Amino acid sequence: QWRFQLRSGLQFSDGHPVEASVFARAFARIKDEKSGSPHGSLFGIIESVDAADARTVLIRLKNPFPQLPALLAHPAMAALPFHRIDAAGDKWTSDRPLVTSGAYYLAEWRLAQRLQLKANPKWHGGTPAVRQVTWLPMDNLNSAMRLVLAGGADIGSEYTPSRHHWLKANHPDIVRNHPYLGTYYFAFNTRKPPFDDARVRHALSMAIDRQWMATKMVDAGNLPAWGLLPPGLDGGTSYRAEWAGWTRGKQMKQAASLLRQAGYGPDKPLRFEIRFNSSTEHRRAAVAMATMWRELGVEAKLLNSEASLHFDSLKRADFQFARSGWIADIAAPENFLAVHRSNAGVQNYSGYANPAFDKALDTALAEADPAKRSALMRKAEAMLIADMPIVPLYFYSSRSLVGPRVAGWKDNVAHVHPSRTLAITAR
Repeated sequence: QWRFQLRSGLQFSDGHPVEASVFARAFARIKDEKSGSPHGSLFGIIESVDAADARTVLIRLKNPFPQLPALLAHPAMAALPFHRIDAAGDKWTSDRPLVTSGAYYLAEWRLAQRLQLKANPKWHGGTPAVRQVTWLPMDNLNSAMRLVLAGGADIGSEYTPSRHHWLKANHPDIVRNHPYLGTYYFAFNTRKPPFDDARVRHALSMAIDRQWMATKMVDAGNLPAWGLLPPGLDGGTSYRAEWAGWTRGKQMKQAASLLRQAGYGPDKPLRFEIRFNSSTEHRRAAVAMATMWRELGVEAKLLNSEASLHFDSLKRADFQFARSGWIADIAAPENFLAVHRSNAGVQNYSGYANPAFDKALDTALAEADPAKRSALMRKAEAMLIADMPIVPLYFYSSRSLVGPRVAGWKDNVAHVHPSRTLAITAR
Protein backbone atom coordinates (compact mmCIF):
# COMPACT_ATOMS: atom_id res chain seq x y z
CA GLN A 1 0.00 0.00 0.00
CA TRP A 2 1.22 3.47 -0.90
CA ARG A 3 -0.08 6.68 0.65
CA PHE A 4 0.20 10.02 -1.16
CA GLN A 5 -0.54 13.36 0.50
CA LEU A 6 -1.66 16.09 -1.89
CA ARG A 7 -0.43 19.66 -1.55
CA SER A 8 -2.92 22.00 0.08
CA GLY A 9 -4.80 24.46 -2.10
CA LEU A 10 -4.46 22.56 -5.41
CA GLN A 11 -6.77 23.93 -8.10
CA PHE A 12 -7.73 23.32 -11.69
CA SER A 13 -7.24 26.20 -14.10
CA ASP A 14 -10.85 27.29 -13.49
CA GLY A 15 -10.34 27.44 -9.71
CA HIS A 16 -12.13 24.17 -8.88
CA PRO A 17 -10.24 22.21 -6.17
CA VAL A 18 -8.13 19.18 -7.09
CA GLU A 19 -8.94 16.55 -4.46
CA ALA A 20 -7.99 12.92 -3.87
CA SER A 21 -11.27 11.67 -5.35
CA VAL A 22 -10.09 12.93 -8.76
CA PHE A 23 -7.37 10.25 -8.87
CA ALA A 24 -9.75 7.52 -7.73
CA ARG A 25 -12.02 8.46 -10.64
CA ALA A 26 -9.08 8.65 -13.05
CA PHE A 27 -8.13 5.07 -12.19
CA ALA A 28 -11.73 3.87 -12.46
CA ARG A 29 -11.90 5.50 -15.89
CA ILE A 30 -8.78 3.64 -17.04
CA LYS A 31 -10.18 0.30 -15.88
CA ASP A 32 -13.66 0.89 -17.33
CA GLU A 33 -13.87 -0.90 -20.69
CA LYS A 34 -16.52 1.58 -21.83
CA SER A 35 -13.96 4.39 -21.69
CA GLY A 36 -11.92 2.72 -24.43
CA SER A 37 -8.67 3.39 -22.58
CA PRO A 38 -5.73 1.45 -24.09
CA HIS A 39 -3.85 1.59 -20.78
CA GLY A 40 -5.79 -0.94 -18.71
CA SER A 41 -3.05 -3.59 -18.83
CA LEU A 42 -0.34 -1.00 -18.08
CA PHE A 43 -2.09 -0.15 -14.80
CA GLY A 44 -2.91 -3.79 -14.05
CA ILE A 45 -0.40 -3.83 -11.18
CA ILE A 46 -2.77 -1.53 -9.22
CA GLU A 47 -5.51 -3.22 -7.19
CA SER A 48 -7.32 -0.05 -6.15
CA VAL A 49 -7.08 3.73 -5.82
CA ASP A 50 -9.12 5.32 -3.03
CA ALA A 51 -9.53 8.71 -1.40
CA ALA A 52 -9.03 8.36 2.37
CA ASP A 53 -9.95 12.03 2.69
CA ALA A 54 -9.83 15.14 0.48
CA ARG A 55 -6.01 15.21 0.42
CA THR A 56 -4.98 11.57 0.89
CA VAL A 57 -4.73 9.05 -1.96
CA LEU A 58 -4.36 5.36 -1.02
CA ILE A 59 -3.07 2.96 -3.66
CA ARG A 60 -3.03 -0.81 -3.15
CA LEU A 61 -0.87 -2.95 -5.42
CA LYS A 62 -1.16 -6.58 -6.44
CA ASN A 63 2.64 -6.95 -6.29
CA PRO A 64 5.53 -4.79 -5.10
CA PHE A 65 6.32 -2.11 -7.69
CA PRO A 66 9.17 0.33 -6.94
CA GLN A 67 8.46 2.21 -10.19
CA LEU A 68 4.96 3.24 -9.09
CA PRO A 69 5.79 6.99 -9.05
CA ALA A 70 6.87 6.73 -12.70
CA LEU A 71 3.63 4.93 -13.56
CA LEU A 72 1.55 7.61 -11.81
CA ALA A 73 3.33 10.25 -13.90
CA HIS A 74 1.81 8.67 -17.02
CA PRO A 75 -0.65 11.07 -18.71
CA ALA A 76 -3.47 8.54 -18.25
CA MET A 77 -3.40 9.25 -14.48
CA ALA A 78 -3.43 13.02 -14.82
CA ALA A 79 -5.90 14.97 -12.68
CA LEU A 80 -8.84 15.38 -15.06
CA PRO A 81 -11.56 17.99 -14.51
CA PHE A 82 -14.38 15.56 -13.78
CA HIS A 83 -16.58 18.46 -12.65
CA ARG A 84 -16.50 19.69 -16.26
CA ILE A 85 -16.86 16.16 -17.67
CA ASP A 86 -19.96 15.63 -15.53
CA ALA A 87 -21.40 18.94 -16.72
CA ALA A 88 -20.49 18.78 -20.42
CA GLY A 89 -20.28 15.03 -21.11
CA ASP A 90 -18.19 14.08 -24.12
CA LYS A 91 -18.06 17.73 -25.23
CA TRP A 92 -15.84 18.84 -22.35
CA THR A 93 -12.73 18.60 -24.57
CA SER A 94 -14.22 21.33 -26.78
CA ASP A 95 -13.93 23.90 -23.97
CA ARG A 96 -11.66 26.83 -24.82
CA PRO A 97 -9.79 27.38 -22.70
CA LEU A 98 -9.68 23.69 -21.82
CA VAL A 99 -9.73 23.20 -18.05
CA THR A 100 -6.47 21.54 -16.94
CA SER A 101 -4.43 20.76 -13.81
CA GLY A 102 -0.93 21.26 -15.20
CA ALA A 103 1.36 24.20 -15.84
CA TYR A 104 -0.54 25.15 -19.01
CA TYR A 105 -4.05 25.17 -20.38
CA LEU A 106 -5.09 24.62 -23.98
CA ALA A 107 -6.00 27.99 -25.45
CA GLU A 108 -6.34 27.10 -29.13
CA TRP A 109 -6.23 23.98 -31.31
CA ARG A 110 -6.51 24.08 -35.08
CA LEU A 111 -6.39 20.49 -36.24
CA ALA A 112 -3.22 19.67 -38.23
CA GLN A 113 -2.18 23.34 -38.03
CA ARG A 114 -1.28 24.50 -34.54
CA LEU A 115 -1.84 23.89 -30.84
CA GLN A 116 -1.35 26.75 -28.41
CA LEU A 117 -0.79 26.48 -24.68
CA LYS A 118 -0.86 29.33 -22.16
CA ALA A 119 0.37 29.44 -18.57
CA ASN A 120 -2.18 28.21 -16.03
CA PRO A 121 -2.49 30.95 -13.36
CA LYS A 122 -3.80 28.41 -10.82
CA TRP A 123 -0.91 25.95 -11.16
CA HIS A 124 0.75 25.15 -7.83
CA GLY A 125 4.25 25.61 -9.25
CA GLY A 126 3.75 29.25 -10.16
CA THR A 127 4.17 30.83 -13.56
CA PRO A 128 6.52 28.83 -15.83
CA ALA A 129 9.42 30.64 -17.49
CA VAL A 130 7.83 30.13 -20.90
CA ARG A 131 4.31 31.52 -20.67
CA GLN A 132 3.09 30.50 -24.11
CA VAL A 133 3.94 27.44 -26.17
CA THR A 134 2.92 26.79 -29.77
CA TRP A 135 3.20 23.31 -31.26
CA LEU A 136 3.20 22.89 -35.03
CA PRO A 137 2.41 19.35 -36.22
CA MET A 138 4.57 18.39 -39.20
CA ASP A 139 4.55 15.02 -40.95
CA ASN A 140 7.77 15.64 -42.86
CA LEU A 141 10.80 15.51 -40.55
CA ASN A 142 13.05 17.22 -43.07
CA SER A 143 10.63 20.14 -43.31
CA ALA A 144 10.59 20.38 -39.52
CA MET A 145 14.39 20.31 -39.48
CA ARG A 146 14.60 23.14 -42.01
CA LEU A 147 12.14 25.20 -39.95
CA VAL A 148 14.35 24.90 -36.86
CA LEU A 149 17.51 25.70 -38.83
CA ALA A 150 15.83 28.80 -40.26
CA GLY A 151 14.89 30.00 -36.78
CA GLY A 152 11.16 29.47 -37.33
CA ALA A 153 10.93 27.00 -34.41
CA ASP A 154 12.92 26.45 -31.25
CA ILE A 155 12.61 22.66 -30.98
CA GLY A 156 12.32 19.82 -33.48
CA SER A 157 11.15 16.70 -31.66
CA GLU A 158 12.85 14.35 -34.13
CA TYR A 159 15.01 14.28 -37.25
CA THR A 160 15.72 11.51 -39.74
CA PRO A 161 18.75 9.24 -39.05
CA SER A 162 20.15 10.02 -42.50
CA ARG A 163 20.71 13.66 -41.46
CA HIS A 164 22.48 12.84 -38.21
CA HIS A 165 26.10 13.24 -39.34
CA TRP A 166 25.37 16.30 -41.46
CA LEU A 167 23.66 17.99 -38.52
CA LYS A 168 26.48 17.02 -36.14
CA ALA A 169 29.03 18.45 -38.56
CA ASN A 170 27.19 21.65 -39.46
CA HIS A 171 24.99 22.43 -36.45
CA PRO A 172 26.57 20.62 -33.46
CA ASP A 173 25.22 23.14 -30.96
CA ILE A 174 21.57 22.20 -31.54
CA VAL A 175 21.77 18.40 -31.97
CA ARG A 176 20.61 16.35 -28.98
CA ASN A 177 21.22 12.59 -29.23
CA HIS A 178 20.76 10.28 -26.24
CA PRO A 179 20.02 6.59 -25.44
CA TYR A 180 16.30 5.97 -25.31
CA LEU A 181 13.99 3.42 -23.66
CA GLY A 182 13.36 1.44 -26.80
CA THR A 183 14.66 -1.74 -28.43
CA TYR A 184 14.52 -2.49 -32.15
CA TYR A 185 14.06 -6.18 -32.89
CA PHE A 186 12.54 -8.73 -35.23
CA ALA A 187 10.32 -11.58 -34.04
CA PHE A 188 10.32 -15.23 -35.07
CA ASN A 189 7.01 -17.07 -35.35
CA THR A 190 7.95 -19.88 -32.97
CA ARG A 191 4.61 -21.69 -33.42
CA LYS A 192 5.61 -23.54 -36.60
CA PRO A 193 8.62 -24.58 -38.71
CA PRO A 194 11.25 -23.50 -39.36
CA PHE A 195 11.34 -21.25 -36.30
CA ASP A 196 9.95 -23.71 -33.79
CA ASP A 197 13.56 -24.96 -33.71
CA ALA A 198 15.76 -22.90 -31.37
CA ARG A 199 18.88 -23.96 -33.26
CA VAL A 200 17.63 -22.19 -36.38
CA ARG A 201 16.77 -19.07 -34.40
CA HIS A 202 20.20 -18.97 -32.75
CA ALA A 203 22.03 -19.57 -36.03
CA LEU A 204 20.34 -16.60 -37.72
CA SER A 205 20.85 -14.36 -34.70
CA MET A 206 24.53 -15.26 -34.46
CA ALA A 207 25.11 -14.44 -38.12
CA ILE A 208 23.92 -10.82 -37.76
CA ASP A 209 26.61 -8.16 -37.44
CA ARG A 210 24.84 -5.88 -34.95
CA GLN A 211 27.82 -3.59 -34.50
CA TRP A 212 27.76 -2.77 -38.21
CA MET A 213 23.99 -2.31 -38.26
CA ALA A 214 23.98 0.06 -35.29
CA THR A 215 27.05 2.12 -36.17
CA LYS A 216 27.08 2.01 -39.97
CA MET A 217 23.60 1.21 -41.28
CA VAL A 218 21.65 3.45 -38.88
CA ASP A 219 24.60 5.47 -37.54
CA ALA A 220 22.57 7.90 -35.45
CA GLY A 221 23.85 7.24 -31.95
CA ASN A 222 22.21 3.81 -31.63
CA LEU A 223 23.88 1.06 -29.60
CA PRO A 224 24.00 -2.60 -30.72
CA ALA A 225 21.66 -4.89 -28.76
CA TRP A 226 22.12 -8.54 -27.83
CA GLY A 227 19.44 -8.36 -25.16
CA LEU A 228 16.04 -6.76 -24.69
CA LEU A 229 16.54 -4.30 -21.82
CA PRO A 230 18.13 -0.96 -22.81
CA PRO A 231 21.09 0.52 -20.92
CA GLY A 232 20.15 3.03 -18.24
CA LEU A 233 16.80 1.37 -17.60
CA ASP A 234 17.14 0.69 -13.85
CA GLY A 235 20.86 0.67 -13.15
CA GLY A 236 21.38 -2.86 -14.47
CA THR A 237 23.89 -3.78 -17.16
CA SER A 238 22.82 -4.68 -20.69
CA TYR A 239 22.83 -8.34 -21.68
CA ARG A 240 25.67 -9.39 -23.96
CA ALA A 241 25.82 -12.85 -25.53
CA GLU A 242 28.94 -14.92 -24.95
CA TRP A 243 29.47 -15.19 -28.70
CA ALA A 244 29.19 -11.43 -29.18
CA GLY A 245 32.95 -11.14 -28.63
CA TRP A 246 33.87 -13.90 -31.06
CA THR A 247 35.46 -13.15 -34.40
CA ARG A 248 33.10 -12.89 -37.34
CA GLY A 249 34.54 -16.09 -38.77
CA LYS A 250 33.89 -18.06 -35.59
CA GLN A 251 30.32 -16.73 -35.37
CA MET A 252 29.54 -17.78 -38.94
CA LYS A 253 31.14 -21.20 -38.46
CA GLN A 254 28.99 -21.89 -35.39
CA ALA A 255 25.86 -20.55 -37.14
CA ALA A 256 26.46 -22.91 -40.07
CA SER A 257 26.93 -25.81 -37.65
CA LEU A 258 23.62 -25.08 -35.93
CA LEU A 259 21.80 -24.98 -39.27
CA ARG A 260 23.30 -28.34 -40.24
CA GLN A 261 22.18 -29.82 -36.94
CA ALA A 262 18.67 -28.55 -37.70
CA GLY A 263 18.75 -30.27 -41.11
CA TYR A 264 19.52 -27.35 -43.40
CA GLY A 265 22.32 -27.14 -45.94
CA PRO A 266 23.09 -26.99 -49.69
CA ASP A 267 20.59 -29.79 -50.46
CA LYS A 268 17.93 -28.26 -48.24
CA PRO A 269 18.40 -24.48 -47.97
CA LEU A 270 16.50 -22.54 -45.31
CA ARG A 271 13.87 -20.36 -47.00
CA PHE A 272 11.51 -17.85 -45.41
CA GLU A 273 10.02 -14.34 -45.69
CA ILE A 274 11.07 -11.22 -43.79
CA ARG A 275 7.98 -9.11 -43.18
CA PHE A 276 8.33 -5.42 -42.38
CA ASN A 277 6.19 -2.28 -42.48
CA SER A 278 6.92 0.51 -44.94
CA SER A 279 9.99 2.46 -43.86
CA THR A 280 13.45 3.03 -45.27
CA GLU A 281 14.91 2.03 -41.89
CA HIS A 282 13.04 -1.29 -41.78
CA ARG A 283 13.83 -2.13 -45.41
CA ARG A 284 17.53 -1.48 -44.86
CA ALA A 285 17.52 -3.75 -41.81
CA ALA A 286 15.76 -6.54 -43.72
CA VAL A 287 18.12 -6.26 -46.71
CA ALA A 288 21.18 -6.22 -44.44
CA MET A 289 20.12 -9.39 -42.61
CA ALA A 290 19.18 -11.20 -45.82
CA THR A 291 22.62 -10.35 -47.23
CA MET A 292 24.44 -11.57 -44.12
CA TRP A 293 22.50 -14.85 -44.12
CA ARG A 294 23.25 -15.50 -47.80
CA GLU A 295 26.73 -16.63 -46.74
CA LEU A 296 25.03 -19.48 -44.88
CA GLY A 297 23.02 -20.49 -47.93
CA VAL A 298 19.83 -18.99 -46.45
CA GLU A 299 17.28 -17.60 -48.91
CA ALA A 300 15.28 -14.80 -47.29
CA LYS A 301 12.70 -12.88 -49.32
CA LEU A 302 11.36 -9.44 -48.42
CA LEU A 303 7.67 -8.76 -47.82
CA ASN A 304 6.73 -5.11 -47.34
CA SER A 305 3.32 -3.78 -46.26
CA GLU A 306 1.86 -0.65 -44.70
CA ALA A 307 1.83 -0.47 -40.91
CA SER A 308 -1.77 -1.43 -40.10
CA LEU A 309 -1.63 -4.50 -42.34
CA HIS A 310 1.79 -5.44 -40.98
CA PHE A 311 0.78 -5.41 -37.33
CA ASP A 312 -2.54 -7.06 -38.08
CA SER A 313 -0.56 -9.93 -39.63
CA LEU A 314 1.60 -10.15 -36.52
CA LYS A 315 -1.44 -10.29 -34.26
CA ARG A 316 -2.87 -13.11 -36.40
CA ALA A 317 0.50 -14.92 -36.40
CA ASP A 318 0.50 -14.72 -40.19
CA PHE A 319 4.25 -14.30 -40.65
CA GLN A 320 7.55 -16.14 -40.38
CA PHE A 321 10.04 -13.44 -39.36
CA ALA A 322 8.84 -9.88 -38.84
CA ARG A 323 9.90 -6.45 -37.75
CA SER A 324 8.79 -5.55 -34.24
CA GLY A 325 10.27 -3.70 -31.27
CA TRP A 326 9.25 -2.04 -28.04
CA ILE A 327 9.34 1.49 -26.66
CA ALA A 328 8.65 1.57 -22.95
CA ASP A 329 5.58 3.17 -21.43
CA ILE A 330 7.57 3.58 -18.21
CA ALA A 331 11.18 2.95 -17.20
CA ALA A 332 10.64 -0.55 -15.80
CA PRO A 333 12.14 -3.88 -17.00
CA GLU A 334 8.80 -5.67 -16.70
CA ASN A 335 7.33 -3.29 -19.26
CA PHE A 336 9.65 -4.92 -21.82
CA LEU A 337 9.56 -8.47 -20.50
CA ALA A 338 5.83 -8.92 -19.85
CA VAL A 339 5.12 -8.69 -23.59
CA HIS A 340 6.73 -12.12 -23.98
CA ARG A 341 4.77 -13.97 -21.30
CA SER A 342 2.81 -17.00 -22.46
CA ASN A 343 -0.43 -15.25 -21.41
CA ALA A 344 0.38 -11.84 -22.91
CA GLY A 345 -2.13 -12.34 -25.72
CA VAL A 346 -1.79 -11.02 -29.27
CA GLN A 347 1.01 -8.61 -28.33
CA ASN A 348 3.27 -11.66 -27.82
CA TYR A 349 3.88 -11.76 -31.57
CA SER A 350 6.41 -14.61 -31.47
CA GLY A 351 4.07 -16.96 -29.64
CA TYR A 352 6.84 -17.59 -27.11
CA ALA A 353 5.61 -19.81 -24.27
CA ASN A 354 8.04 -20.93 -21.59
CA PRO A 355 6.61 -21.62 -18.10
CA ALA A 356 10.10 -21.22 -16.64
CA PHE A 357 10.34 -17.68 -18.03
CA ASP A 358 6.86 -16.84 -16.73
CA LYS A 359 7.87 -18.10 -13.28
CA ALA A 360 11.16 -16.17 -13.35
CA LEU A 361 9.28 -12.98 -14.20
CA ASP A 362 6.72 -13.63 -11.46
CA THR A 363 9.57 -14.09 -8.98
CA ALA A 364 11.06 -10.75 -10.03
CA LEU A 365 7.68 -9.02 -9.78
CA ALA A 366 7.22 -10.28 -6.21
CA GLU A 367 10.56 -8.78 -5.06
CA ALA A 368 10.25 -5.37 -3.39
CA ASP A 369 13.97 -4.58 -2.98
CA PRO A 370 14.97 -2.55 -6.08
CA ALA A 371 18.48 -4.01 -6.43
CA LYS A 372 17.35 -7.62 -5.99
CA ARG A 373 14.40 -6.98 -8.27
CA SER A 374 16.69 -5.65 -11.00
CA ALA A 375 18.94 -8.71 -10.75
CA LEU A 376 15.94 -11.04 -11.02
CA MET A 377 14.64 -9.13 -14.03
CA ARG A 378 18.04 -9.57 -15.70
CA LYS A 379 17.84 -13.30 -14.94
CA ALA A 380 14.45 -13.49 -16.67
CA GLU A 381 15.83 -11.54 -19.64
CA ALA A 382 18.75 -13.97 -19.98
CA MET A 383 16.28 -16.86 -20.04
CA LEU A 384 14.28 -15.15 -22.78
CA ILE A 385 17.32 -14.45 -24.94
CA ALA A 386 18.59 -18.02 -24.41
CA ASP A 387 15.40 -19.18 -26.14
CA MET A 388 15.74 -16.44 -28.81
CA PRO A 389 12.08 -15.85 -29.83
CA ILE A 390 13.19 -12.38 -30.92
CA VAL A 391 16.36 -10.96 -32.46
CA PRO A 392 17.36 -7.69 -30.76
CA LEU A 393 19.36 -5.55 -33.17
CA TYR A 394 19.93 -2.17 -31.54
CA PHE A 395 18.68 0.19 -28.87
CA TYR A 396 16.92 3.32 -30.00
CA SER A 397 18.35 6.76 -29.40
CA SER A 398 16.37 9.98 -29.23
CA ARG A 399 17.16 12.59 -31.86
CA SER A 400 16.07 16.17 -31.29
CA LEU A 401 16.99 19.67 -32.39
CA VAL A 402 17.06 22.27 -29.63
CA GLY A 403 17.63 25.87 -30.63
CA PRO A 404 20.41 27.95 -29.03
CA ARG A 405 18.03 30.16 -27.05
CA VAL A 406 16.36 27.22 -25.24
CA ALA A 407 17.62 26.61 -21.70
CA GLY A 408 16.74 23.81 -19.28
CA TRP A 409 16.73 20.90 -21.71
CA LYS A 410 18.10 17.80 -19.94
CA ASP A 411 18.73 14.61 -21.90
CA ASN A 412 17.15 11.55 -20.29
CA VAL A 413 16.37 7.94 -21.24
CA ALA A 414 12.60 8.56 -21.18
CA HIS A 415 13.01 11.48 -23.64
CA VAL A 416 10.53 13.56 -21.64
CA HIS A 417 11.01 17.33 -21.69
CA PRO A 418 8.08 19.22 -20.11
CA SER A 419 7.71 22.76 -21.41
CA ARG A 420 7.46 24.01 -17.81
CA THR A 421 11.11 22.99 -17.27
CA LEU A 422 12.38 25.04 -20.22
CA ALA A 423 13.19 28.70 -20.64
CA ILE A 424 13.96 31.09 -23.48
CA THR A 425 17.15 33.12 -23.19
CA ALA A 426 18.35 36.09 -25.18
CA ARG A 427 20.20 35.11 -28.36
